[in-house]
Amino acid sequence: MREILLLTPQLPYPPQQGTSLRNLNILRALAQNNRVTLLSFAESGSLPALDYLASLGTVLPPIEVPARSGRDRLRQLLTTGEPDLSLRLRSEPFAAALADALRRFDFDAVQIEGIALAQYMKVVRHVAPRARIVLDCHNAETELQRRALRADAGKPARWPAALFSALQVGRLERFERWALGETDAVIAVSPNDRDNMTRLSAAQQRAIVVVPNTIAVDEYAWSGDVQSPERFDVVFTGKMDYRPNIDGVLWFAEAIWPRVLAQRPGATWGIVGQRPYPRLERLKELLGVTLTGRVPIVQPYLAGCQVYVVPLRIGSGTRLKLIEAMAAGLAIVSTTIGAEGFPVMPGENIALADDPAEFAAAILELLANTQQRQAMGAAARHFAAGYDWRTIVPLLDGLYTDLIPEE
Repeated sequence: MREILLLTPQLPYPPQQGTSLRNLNILRALAQNNRVTLLSFAESGSLPALDYLASLGTVLPPIEVPARSGRDRLRQLLTTGEPDLSLRLRSEPFAAALADALRRFDFDAVQIEGIALAQYMKVVRHVAPRARIVLDCHNAETELQRRALRADAGKPARWPAALFSALQVGRLERFERWALGETDAVIAVSPNDRDNMTRLSAAQQRAIVVVPNTIAVDEYAWSGDVQSPERFDVVFTGKMDYRPNIDGVLWFAEAIWPRVLAQRPGATWGIVGQRPYPRLERLKELLGVTLTGRVPIVQPYLAGCQVYVVPLRIGSGTRLKLIEAMAAGLAIVSTTIGAEGFPVMPGENIALADDPAEFAAAILELLANTQQRQAMGAAARHFAAGYDWRTIVPLLDGLYTDLIPEE
């Protein structure tokens, strides 16, 4: 069996956002045919029980996420040419723990989850030059930042954010090109991201393997009770301090929700996710809107929902929230970007709309038509079955067989 060291930006369990959910399923898949050791960051004071992760492999003591103030970010923005993403998890204790693990164990490969940890490839190359490096890119980060710039550039109130994105695009492009060229193998979550990264790293002529986002599909067939606070006509789920999610729900609140209320005055909308950003506070004053904050699990909210929405205008990669909602058998209305990377069938297993009036009309039609809602939900559930985490086991096995041939 191969010995693989997996580096993640947060503990994968319990999964509280798309990143940790992907990492959990990558860990599950790798553990089927390899011995896996996990080294992760963890938020201060929030260390959960590690029993489940320990059942999948060796769990090294997590390293506390480095403190970084707004003043620190501004100073780094002005005094370095590095992208903000590469500075977010810069940590001497993590580098030391990584170097120690590489000296103590003979790893065949180090798999790095997300480009924010790509900086630690330098430690791997220095301490264990024979170990292969696999970089799993959860997003095409340069493209994501370009989209954020386009979304903010048209609003004067968002020009500071647009300026930040404008500064980041060039820095990210250089960093992402370096990271892609430094690895032995690259993973993308979708063909779209693979194509974006191939164009960026064309000089390296490096093959990029697509390993899609997955979930444990059977965990979304909710059979438990659904309480009144968990029932909404419309639901959005996601980490609510993440810029694409913030932009999406604000756009939905301003351009789409009033149109829904005009035709359906008693409609309710639940925004389900941890760490609501201060810009979202004003949404609490809107009719029918609830911000739940962090919830233990999303399944009851999906089970209590009529229509699930993905009003994203910024993003790359693929949205795990979409597959979660599909596995729950929900009717979904999404923007094109929200469903990007999945071979969905508009009108059959999802409704797509980028125009606010069309988006609102699709929601209203589904709320009014139980039969149509159920048919779309059934088609969505069938589609999601192809994205169970077990489907990626042979993909990862194939990647590692090519990378580390058996002797």
